[in-house]
Parts: sequence; structure tokens; C-alpha cells
Amino acid sequence: MSADNVAGIRTRVRIPLRLDGIEVESEAVTFHGLVDGAEHLAFALGAPGDVPLVRVHSECLTGDVFGSARCDCGPQLREAVARISAEGGYLLYLRQEGRGIGLYNKLDAYALQDEGLDTYAANTALGLPEDARDYTVAAQMLTALGVARVDLLSNNPDKAAQLSSAGIAVRERVPTGVFATESNVHYLRAKVERSGHSLVLPGLAS
Repeated sequence: MSADNVAGIRTRVRIPLRLDGIEVESEAVTFHGLVDGAEHLAFALGAPGDVPLVRVHSECLTGDVFGSARCDCGPQLREAVARISAEGGYLLYLRQEGRGIGLYNKLDAYALQDEGLDTYAANTALGLPEDARDYTVAAQMLTALGVARVDLLSNNPDKAAQLSSAGIAVRERVPTGVFATESNVHYLRAKVERSGHSLVLPGLAS
């Protein structure tokens, strides 16, 4: 990572987390010098070791907060908090709503999905990228935390590739659970078919 992309720790503060029966202690960390200027957060959970378990989780207001069944974001977030707390590591919560297109655009894309488009085609129909997320900030945050090598809790190969390109070694990509429902199975199928997510769904190879 170049000197221009170096971020620093701004504050650390204890926050007990309570998520659907999961009760854990965390330390929230804020940063200065992140390349996009957004207010991303890291949560230190458990006792992070030399190669911590890390989840890079993009904000999803509808799923994380309101429990929307159109995606698997809320269950993935809760799973990550529980698993990282047990093994020791960091949850990076990135303010990249709707794979980086923003909340209102995501809801516009939902309306197009209701007309038959998949999640990627809906973004394209709105003149937006299929996936606008850039994980440079995640690499900056990890570097500021003194982390150079991680086990990455993710089904998304692009996260691992981007972190590696930014100088964070990914020792292992650890799959998350599969949280398929009637409401999100088409969304999950598009992840597998369009961006190579390592999910096993009925009738699909991993």
C-alpha cells in the first residue's frame, strides 16, 4: 500500500453488541485518512491473533436493521459476529449500501427485480455498475489495525482478490453459511451465476 493510502486510527470505544440473542463485547474503531472519506467502522471481537478471522460486510439497511428477507445480509452479519467473537478477529462494516450504489438506487433496483431482472441486470438497467464496491478502505483499515494477513469470512472471490491486490494476504477464504429463503433464492442464484460466489444452492454447483 502506498504512502498516499495510509490511514490511521481515530478512536476506540467499547460497545456491547446485542443481535437476535447474540450478546458479545466489542471494541469499535474509527479511522482518519480513508480514501473515500466515508465513516467506515471496524469492530474488534474476541481476541484477534496474528491471522485474525475477518468479515468485510457492506452496509445493508434493509437487511441488517429491518430484517429484509430479500437478501442474506442480516443473517450473514449475525453469523459473522458470533463466529469472529469465538475465534477472534474483526468485523469491518463498510458504508457501501446496495453494493455501492446507495439506498435509493438499491430500492429502485428492487422494483426492476420485481419485473423479472436479476440483481445485476437491474443495476445495469439503471445505468449503474453491477457492483461498485472498492475494498481499498478495508485494506487501509486492516493495515491501521496492524493486520497484514487474514482468514476472510466470505463467499465472494472479489473481496479476496481486491484485498490481496491492496497488500493484505488472504491465507484462507472461509465460507459463510447459506441463508436461502423463498424470497432471496433468485438473488443468491444470481450471485453464483454472475459473480462466482461460493454458494451451493439446489440445482447449482459451488
